[in-house]
Amino acid sequence: MRTSSLLLVAIAVAAAVVFAAAATPVTEILGGWGVIPDVDDAHVQEIGAWAVAEHIKRANDGLRFGRVSGGEEQVVSGVNYRLRIVAVNLAGQNVTYSAVVYEQIWTNTRRLLSFDRAK
Repeated sequence: MRTSSLLLVAIAVAAAVVFAAAATPVTEILGGWGVIPDVDDAHVQEIGAWAVAEHIKRANDGLRFGRVSGGEEQVVSGVNYRLRIVAVNLAGQNVTYSAVVYEQIWTNTRRLLSFDRAK
């Protein structure tokens, strides 16, 4: 009798877990891109400023960082950031760019993978 009661409790708990998992919407796929919940976070803004500075080293086009206005992140062996960056060009116009930055904090590694005018 005691064994069957424990078995019923275990089945009920398992069913509740399965039901809760099925009712919870999946917003992110493991290893996939997910929306950055707070683009105003100081670290996200710093990555955006760094991306503009790295771009300037390569293109020497005089852009000035404005702010990160949106983005996504992907957890890999570090984090890939796909950012929408508003920057000011030499004519004083706000222009939106798309940048992809790879960052691995524990090795202090950061790479600018792409930097293009947003479409």
